[in-house]
Amino acid sequence: MKLGILGGGQLARMMALAAYPLGIRTVCYDPTPDVCAGDVTELITADYSDLSALDKFLANVDCITIESENIPLECAKYVSKTHSFYPSVKALDISQDRLVEKRFFNSLNMRTAKFIPVNSEEELEKALQDIDFPAVLKTRRFGYDGKGQYHLKGQVDRAKAWQLLKNQSLILEQFISFECELSLIAARSKDGQTVFYPLNQNSHKHGVLQSTEAPFVNHELQQEAQIQATRILDHLNYVGVLTIEYFYDGHHLIVNEIAPRVHNSGHWTIDGAQTSQFENHLRAIFDLPLGSTEVLGHCFMLNCLEEMMPIKSILRIPELHYHTYAKASKPGRKVGHITLVDQELERYHKSKHKLLNRS
Repeated sequence: MKLGILGGGQLARMMALAAYPLGIRTVCYDPTPDVCAGDVTELITADYSDLSALDKFLANVDCITIESENIPLECAKYVSKTHSFYPSVKALDISQDRLVEKRFFNSLNMRTAKFIPVNSEEELEKALQDIDFPAVLKTRRFGYDGKGQYHLKGQVDRAKAWQLLKNQSLILEQFISFECELSLIAARSKDGQTVFYPLNQNSHKHGVLQSTEAPFVNHELQQEAQIQATRILDHLNYVGVLTIEYFYDGHHLIVNEIAPRVHNSGHWTIDGAQTSQFENHLRAIFDLPLGSTEVLGHCFMLNCLEEMMPIKSILRIPELHYHTYAKASKPGRKVGHITLVDQELERYHKSKHKLLNRS
């Protein structure tokens, strides 16, 4: 079994590491020569529009998956002509455009923030009369980790946001005053078998995920999220891992976006679940039975931005797991993550406190 992965970042790296014990070999395709997956698996470096290089890539793999929803749609369509492409071109297409995505959620009777498409400064002014401040102006495409969006608190922000984001297709969204941010990770096999991880509670700073804690125990919200995930998965005849990101306002789950791939908020599953999100993604793709999502303890995942913590001192904290991506330091760059998993609640809280004090 050989899997082709479009993209060669840390998610591809972790997929490759999960693949080897299953007897699956991987090859990544990425335009950048120094991506971190290249340390652990074969890497083809070429542009996503290079058909000759794509043909070479396709000749050596059985099926294709992605590590990012920002893979050019034309590339996905090309590789899917001859190879199985998971999750699907349709799922990728929906996730690449925030307006299409929001309308898709609404078509499945899922609650979202109020939204209005914006293509001119006049349309923005008119939209603000309907939605009003506070609001968030976002690019419809290529936004991730807080990029491509501007929080509007008043008219001064409106002018600044337009100057920053104009000449792109935009969407204005109602600002949600939320109690917390949650995500649900699910995996679906080719025959429709579906497994769910418990809800994760996420903390962001400037749009970048800082930490995740699991499980977030709320039976009613878990059931609601699983029903919604099933609706999406079945509608798309989805294969692989899907992540749904939510705002929770204390009363309702409000869908923000989906990621048709393994997800940063699920990194805790490598050490904290019976089967990691990466392994279950691979199992789904290769038609293997999905693994248990049972949680092995209280879990906390901390992203390491710009630099890793000193390994010798940080590993003194009980029940800690250290994951470096072997990436060069850059401002705001995710270079690794650290996970705590402990069945003893008191010790877990003490270890979490130590970790946060050193971060």
